[in-house]
Amino acid sequence: MNDTNSSSSFRDWMAQVQGRTEQALARVLPEASIAPQRLHEAMRYAVLGGGKRVRPLLAHAAGELAGADATELDRVACAVELIHAYSLVHDDMPCMDDDVLRRGKPTVHVEFDEATALLAGDALQTLAFQVLAEAPIGKDPSRQLGMITQLAVAAGSRGMAGGQAIDLASVGVQLGRAELEFMHVHKTGALIRAAVLLGARAGGALDPDELDRLDHYAKVVGLLFQVVDDILDAAADTATLGKTAGKDAAHDKPTYVSLLGLGEARKLADDMLVDARNTLRPFGARAHRLEQLADYVVHRAF
Repeated sequence: MNDTNSSSSFRDWMAQVQGRTEQALARVLPEASIAPQRLHEAMRYAVLGGGKRVRPLLAHAAGELAGADATELDRVACAVELIHAYSLVHDDMPCMDDDVLRRGKPTVHVEFDEATALLAGDALQTLAFQVLAEAPIGKDPSRQLGMITQLAVAAGSRGMAGGQAIDLASVGVQLGRAELEFMHVHKTGALIRAAVLLGARAGGALDPDELDRLDHYAKVVGLLFQVVDDILDAAADTATLGKTAGKDAAHDKPTYVSLLGLGEARKLADDMLVDARNTLRPFGARAHRLEQLADYVVHRAF
């Protein structure tokens, strides 16, 4: 297959997964007509009709590698995306990053109000675990229980929430590279790693070496996503991003760009991409979508 056809095939696959994820999210979210209507309207506003769905794409790609059922992967994808959406709602609030634009539209607390945004985030988080727990995934209930635990850890104080706490405490502080990596392994990377490993564990059993390889790939891609985010925040405009550009510098937040400079940050992204590809090599063609997603993370806007 030539590069053009391969690229077209990847775009078609992405569109298919994004479309089925949107449909699955619309099904699991309460209808806005159900009481309390305003809360349910805010939840749907926060989740539907926007975002690249990178985490669902990773979950489906890893699940395909492991031979998982696509319908069950939809539930995994929804659970991870609901956690991600809740984190964005809370991160944008005045007590956190105080942002007014997300995915090209007003943030939830601006469109509704702060109390509704807080409750919408809370409800999206609990809905994620309901979706992951309410029907069988795979043939081993103990493995599904482990998946629920893994998502909880990824979202909690040893994962995303902990990373956000470190981020808030680091405003105005110049972190070293190891400290910056530690923060983003938690804040951004934990949920991306969960997306990959939950997708894989929804399928057939993989041996420990295969799981270790997927975990390393996911860790690298999680950091890679953040490096690219920092680059885009410094180099892209608000219209391109769909969120406020330059806010990290404005808030004096430590980033890979502020630490390394734009050129070195881009070189780091290229090096991480090579690492991700090399990690996947033993899987052969089974990891093709995961490899393409790593490329997509790097080249999505620069």
